[in-house]
Amino acid sequence: MSKVCQITGKKAMTGNNVSHSKRRTKRKFKVNVFNRKFYWPEEDTWIRLTVSASGLRTINRIGLDAAIKKAAQKGYLTEIKAL
Repeated sequence: MSKVCQITGKKAMTGNNVSHSKRRTKRKFKVNVFNRKFYWPEEDTWIRLTVSASGLRTINRIGLDAAIKKAAQKGYLTEIKAL
């Protein structure tokens, strides 16, 4: 599975490694994502999401239900794995 946050939609970006002599080679900036289980009280179930660190902060700030609705509206949330 690709490393994409299901809440914020963050994914890997490309850029350059720049050496001391200013020589540039391509590199990838990977995303800080991990799998987490959340209890969703509105649905009374546990779900598993792949979230980034900023996605976790978003869930803590606005709540799980609002974050899931916003992600589904923007098209970031493809599927929710119920446990």
